[in-house]
Amino acid sequence: MWDKSVPPTSGSVMFTLAPYSPLPAQARGFRLSAAFVAGAVIPVGGTPQGIALTPDGARAYVANRDSNTVSVIDTATNTVTGTIPTNAGPTFVAITPDGTRAYVTFSGAALVSVIDTTTNSVLTDIVVSDPTTTAAITPDGTRVYVTVGFSTVSVIDTATNTVTDSITVGDGPTGVVITPDGTRAYVANQVPGTVSVIDTATNTVTGTISVGSFPILLAVTPDGTRVYVTVVGDSALSVIDTATNTVTASIGVSAQPRVPAVSPDGSHVFVANAEPDTVSVIDTTTNTVVENIGVGDGPTDIAFFPDGTHAYVTNALAGTVGVLATTVIPDHGSTGGGTPVTITGHHLANATAVHVGTARAVITADTATSITATTPAGSGAVPVTVTTAGGTGTLGTFYYTPPPTLTGISPAAGPVAGSDQEIVITGRNLAGTLNVFLGATRAVIQAVSDTQITVRAAGAPAPGGVAVTVITPGGTTDGLSYTYLAPSTVTGVSPNTGPATGGTEVTITGTGLADTDQVTFNGIPAPFAVISDTTLTATTPPSGTDGTVAVTITGPGGNPSGAFTYVTGPEI
Repeated sequence: MWDKSVPPTSGSVMFTLAPYSPLPAQARGFRLSAAFVAGAVIPVGGTPQGIALTPDGARAYVANRDSNTVSVIDTATNTVTGTIPTNAGPTFVAITPDGTRAYVTFSGAALVSVIDTTTNSVLTDIVVSDPTTTAAITPDGTRVYVTVGFSTVSVIDTATNTVTDSITVGDGPTGVVITPDGTRAYVANQVPGTVSVIDTATNTVTGTISVGSFPILLAVTPDGTRVYVTVVGDSALSVIDTATNTVTASIGVSAQPRVPAVSPDGSHVFVANAEPDTVSVIDTTTNTVVENIGVGDGPTDIAFFPDGTHAYVTNALAGTVGVLATTVIPDHGSTGGGTPVTITGHHLANATAVHVGTARAVITADTATSITATTPAGSGAVPVTVTTAGGTGTLGTFYYTPPPTLTGISPAAGPVAGSDQEIVITGRNLAGTLNVFLGATRAVIQAVSDTQITVRAAGAPAPGGVAVTVITPGGTTDGLSYTYLAPSTVTGVSPNTGPATGGTEVTITGTGLADTDQVTFNGIPAPFAVISDTTLTATTPPSGTDGTVAVTITGPGGNPSGAFTYVTGPEI
């Protein structure tokens, strides 16, 4: 499992999820296909990571790494109906197209387990060369591609459950997906920051795509035209055009993105963000985040129900699986209206009306399974109803969100290169924040509540003051400023020698010293006073030994150092 501190070097948004509403008796013409409770939380084993649904959506299989088990969920009742013991801690699950077998990977064991989904028992364990991470199965069900060890992908023949090939890719292969036509496999390689393209006919690497810092997991669209890659080091989702095998976009998401999942109709990509405990929802037409949904602790993997009306999310640190309603996306928007929403269900063709509460929405597109519409003005939590020749039914809830306001930011300055220091922005109506910008630079969201956003500043093009812009479902606001500082420097320490007993008053010169937070001599804090942006004074603390030590200035502009030499005075 990846914990919240990765990449290896290196609070939550609480939404009320739209409840499932049974259709009224007169709505015979369309329906939601599954009897589920949106917002349900299903306890499973310890540290659930991977989740996969059978092709018919009847069952979900969850890999519980710290319990050495795979949980089986009945999706009609959202209850665990079986627990399958495994020989090690499972990480991810892939299910064959006919739904008869599940292939389970293990980060701490050099094997792949094969589960018979009829009996829910382990058929066999396939020994591979190194511990495994993820697996993907070809559309014809004949082969399984498994990321193994430090630089390889193993190919398993499902007829014999034996390894028939080994393909060398980049370092740290993690995620693997196969295109819907089965001709190519895409593998995310962590350390080089690349994605390898494998020709499945020859099992050779035919391309290498640079995607960003520390890519880990992938998803492919139903039509096979795009691959989405979570890039942890950039807190982003890279978009690969599979026709040219080039990156066409980078979409900023929140901190520590994990598994991406594409909705069955290809209209949205959902990304689990392990740091703020959210799922980002991205419109694939505009490549923008349209919603951030609060989920459980440590979301990792996402699996859609086949009809796209709901999705399952593993909450690794909570030991649960959450159920998300996806019938109305996004389900939060401005009180002034104008929010484009996608409504998913069945028998929706030729809809004559969509109402958000009592007000009529503008329908912009309509198919048998999906409607896009623009919300009217409104307030509060209201039902979303669709009317067709078959009747009127409720497909979800829409939450009108008041516009945000900002009241403060701390700290209000930081290095132009960016830093990992947390910046806290306070205000009102901030829940579900979609993006935060410091000038033109996107800040990475770490945590959100209704009154507070915690972000991390990325680097800026140049020093200077910039506007702070916060985008929420309720609107966009600014009014605060943040200052990017040029790197601080220390050009001199005078005098630069003094007794080991301390007490020497020194003058430190340099640049960018006005916002100094601390002065230390060999790591020991010293009393100091800021005189100007180029000068400060400090009094040396005692030193246990003679010698030259670093004089370090700590502040938003960085941590530059000078030098001071301690000497012992004369003795009798």
